[in-house]
Amino acid sequence: MSEAPTWRDRFPEEVTCIRCLEVKPAYDLDRLLWCDECKALAQARAGRMSWGVGVAIALVAAAWVWVTVRPSADLIPGAWLGTFLATVWVASRVSKEVIYGAMRFQNRRAVEATPPAFPDPSDTSREPQN
Repeated sequence: MSEAPTWRDRFPEEVTCIRCLEVKPAYDLDRLLWCDECKALAQARAGRMSWGVGVAIALVAAAWVWVTVRPSADLIPGAWLGTFLATVWVASRVSKEVIYGAMRFQNRRAVEATPPAFPDPSDTSREPQN
């Protein structure tokens, strides 16, 4: 059995994370060059955004039920409430995965990322004096 090279073999020992712009060991990054901390932050951000999407979808569903079904007082109001809460939960879970997938697909730098500071080549104050 031969040892096939992996994608990591093409990279140096340390690689810059695409999201946070920090230099990390190549084995700490995934195939899209995201570190574990950046993946966790992106998942948390997608989770926060997904609740708004879930509520919006549930409101649209509630408006549709109100206009087309026209529930009467004879129906169990708790069942309708449960239906809309379930809609919020399911829509938020699905939209979380879609939002996180879009973040991964775009593969852009994170909002929190600050580029590394490189020394200014025109700055002569750091040069040793004779």
